[in-house]
Amino acid sequence: MSACQDCGACCQSYRVEFAVYELDTLGGTVPAELTEEVNGVTCRMRGTGQVPIRCVALQGGAGQPFACGIYAQRPRPCAELQEGSYACHKARQRHGLPPLGEAPVV
Repeated sequence: MSACQDCGACCQSYRVEFAVYELDTLGGTVPAELTEEVNGVTCRMRGTGQVPIRCVALQGGAGQPFACGIYAQRPRPCAELQEGSYACHKARQRHGLPPLGEAPVV
């Protein structure tokens, strides 16, 4: 399993907005029941439009490993956020995690 599937930092850092055509009800893969409408052509993952951010699809926490409940069906912004990228490191930093590839300071 990649660090991307057990970290959860990006799922608690970024607003996730995308085109409605990605919804499963319109031929895409993202479960529509996990989203909210932004406008007629854009929607967002529930939980990412307010602070504190926590995407509704994020599972785990409180001593449990994190995982995306819809990883194979996630929207484009999530799929495009690359493990180890600048955005990944910024999200990890926000949550007190070291950049990938660095050992945690003890």
